[in-house]
Amino acid sequence: MSQPTAVSTIALKTFPLFHGLSDEVLASVAHCSMMRRFPRGQAVVLAGDRSDFVYFVLTGSLKVVVSDEDGREVILSILGQGELFGEMAIFGEQPRSASVVAVTPADLVMIPKQDFRQIMKDNFEVAWRIMCNLAERLRNADRKIESLALMDVYGRVARLLLEMAEEHGGQTIVVRKISKQDIAKMIGASREMVSRVMKDLSVQGLIEETERGVVLRERLNDV
Repeated sequence: MSQPTAVSTIALKTFPLFHGLSDEVLASVAHCSMMRRFPRGQAVVLAGDRSDFVYFVLTGSLKVVVSDEDGREVILSILGQGELFGEMAIFGEQPRSASVVAVTPADLVMIPKQDFRQIMKDNFEVAWRIMCNLAERLRNADRKIESLALMDVYGRVARLLLEMAEEHGGQTIVVRKISKQDIAKMIGASREMVSRVMKDLSVQGLIEETERGVVLRERLNDV
């Protein structure tokens, strides 16, 4: 983990949460922010830690994980550029409920929770966007429970790929680097089963694994 550095208003403007805010407001946010780089494999926060900061992903990819006493790991989500985590710290003093680990080298903007609370008090739009973000987290949790309870592994793999995909050059593609092992940890399956499902989907022409990422075909929605 690197030493903290200053954050520019230009960097803050890249985050959807701060879109449309005045330069004056952004300057006040930048004043209480800092940026740190975390190497691949570095834990940013650990489950049970004190909740002192809200984090924004400027570059890189991270995974949100929980594990049991035997070290078995479940990945709750993968975070990428523009996303935030740790916002639950704003609303209470409970310790972190999950760990967050850098999948790739990651630059994170960190804002102390007390400062962020003041930002929310002073800016209704920021407070509203935080509430919308939390509502989306709840919807995602509901979808995950549904897929685990009602879908087979084929359906769970297909849904995860569709949720992670983006539109690029007329193609639907998963550009985030994610291993089959991590996919298995996200959907509650073995790595071997995920490899078999991915191979079957490829043979059926529903996906194509390329250097750019996993390209999804329209018929994948029917799996």
